[in-house]
Amino acid sequence: MASSPRIIVVGGGLAGLAAVIKIAEAGGNVDLFSIVPVKRSHSVCAQGGINAAKNLKGEGDTTAQHFDDTIYGGDFLANQTPVKAMCEAAPGIIDLLDRMGVPFNRTPEGLLDFRRFGGTLYHRTAFAGATTGQQLLYALDEQVRRYESDGRVTKFEGWEFLSAVIDAKRNCRGIVAMDLRSMELRAFAADAVILATGGIGAIFGKSTNSVVCTGSAQSAVFQQGAYYANGEFIQVHPTSIPGEDKLRLMSESARGEGGRVWVPRKAGDNRPFKQIPESERWYFLEEWYPKYGNLVPRDVATRAIHKVVYEYNLGIDGQPMVYLDLTHIDRETLNRKLEGILEIYEKFVGDDPREVPMKIFPGMHYTMGGLWVDNNQMTNIPGLFAAGECEYQYHGANRLGANSLVSCIFGGFTSGPIALKYARNAPAVEGDGGAAAEVQRQAEINKELITNEGNENPFKLWRELGQTMTEHATVIRYNKGLKQSDQKIVELLERYNRVNLSDKSQWANTSFAFARQLYNMLELSRVIVQGAILRDESRGAHYKPDFPERIDEKFLKTTKASYTGHINGPKFDYEEVDTQFIKPRPRRYDVAK
Repeated sequence: MASSPRIIVVGGGLAGLAAVIKIAEAGGNVDLFSIVPVKRSHSVCAQGGINAAKNLKGEGDTTAQHFDDTIYGGDFLANQTPVKAMCEAAPGIIDLLDRMGVPFNRTPEGLLDFRRFGGTLYHRTAFAGATTGQQLLYALDEQVRRYESDGRVTKFEGWEFLSAVIDAKRNCRGIVAMDLRSMELRAFAADAVILATGGIGAIFGKSTNSVVCTGSAQSAVFQQGAYYANGEFIQVHPTSIPGEDKLRLMSESARGEGGRVWVPRKAGDNRPFKQIPESERWYFLEEWYPKYGNLVPRDVATRAIHKVVYEYNLGIDGQPMVYLDLTHIDRETLNRKLEGILEIYEKFVGDDPREVPMKIFPGMHYTMGGLWVDNNQMTNIPGLFAAGECEYQYHGANRLGANSLVSCIFGGFTSGPIALKYARNAPAVEGDGGAAAEVQRQAEINKELITNEGNENPFKLWRELGQTMTEHATVIRYNKGLKQSDQKIVELLERYNRVNLSDKSQWANTSFAFARQLYNMLELSRVIVQGAILRDESRGAHYKPDFPERIDEKFLKTTKASYTGHINGPKFDYEEVDTQFIKPRPRRYDVAK
């Protein structure tokens, strides 16, 4: 029994930092690993806000209503016990963040301000302008630095997680990581490990995720025996702008503050927006969904935009774009509540959204699926926990806007104390727990990759992966296309064996690090497309026109993928969903619930 256990936390975003705080304040020691400097973790990119039913606007909002909106919005695929606990904890989390010094927006009376977000009729989202994630991340990092100065937390920034160290009895005993500067491989022992490694957006080529969000860590432990759950469920955000390297998110907060989505009613109408009168503008979300208007859930808004552009051929200037219009909102409100995203749009597009409507289109955004965990945030590998976007359990088939930040923090706050309790009672380690053998395995992978003399470019393979995933596995899915995508991934895995790195140096070799991640991305992408092939229904963000209805009798189940190493791909099992509090009902946003 470890009297002062050592926990490894992988990932320096909100989930990871929240876990570190809880472990350190309870007397544990933490090694915190992050592929980037902690303050550059992807949580910093979150814009719109964090949900909690504090009812400060007197609308009658309750944590029970937040719970219902979350389960209903996720099309009843989320396990209800942890979601209920998250929604009940959310108001206290907001109060804690407020006391930590997060500069939340205030009403003129000095109270916390709340905005509306998609999938609810209540003002439930606390926010700090349009840079909420950054403010939360910096506040939690300040708390972690207190423990760092006390010697309870050691940060390993610029280190990449490669694999878990798993002993002969299948217990997790630590990790193997690589210093991205020196390329040194090292095993780090721990009494428990928490993965908080974020999303998998890079699998789709371009996404609103940071370019380091590859899913490589999740895939690595999946290949070591961890279940990956609901992999077929990813979220496409309705409003993003394209870029050469990635997509830029235009937060749901723009619609929460009154932004309106529209296109000209007449195809080929290329007049400047000011010359198009109201009567000739089609505010299609408001027309199709009068109860929720522009704040329908993301899966609903995304499919609506897709339909208007591709079925009605009404994209702006004949391109896959629609207007997101803020020009009717007074400048003072825009600057106070949305300045962060206005600056992003102006920087990358060149137009001022205060004067000209933004041109946007849906883009891959979030990972609802992830590592399978139990109600204690532990995977099926004892001692290996997961929290935040890298695990599956809080969002079901579709995530409500602004539920991501609260789920990350709640997941971190939950996993930290439970991992510490586990560590204090963990079985004794035999020998080195398998560390030397795992380092040797990773060293052999490195050697084989760096000396390979093939003719394939890993970045070309990645672009081809992104193209097939975006075409067949995002907004609309057909089994024929999904099967083509799986065949393409098998081809890419075969070609990966012939990868040749133009840079074979042993210092800060980013091409080498990316090529390692690419293999893991390819393995995980098969979980996504094969899981989607098997789920012949439409549920939340998973939409199949050939199977347009939700089929609870057959598919009200969690998908659990396990790695086989076989050419046929992963093995799939299904687990019943916890529906003990709210019984499934039809999901409609064009009428009252």
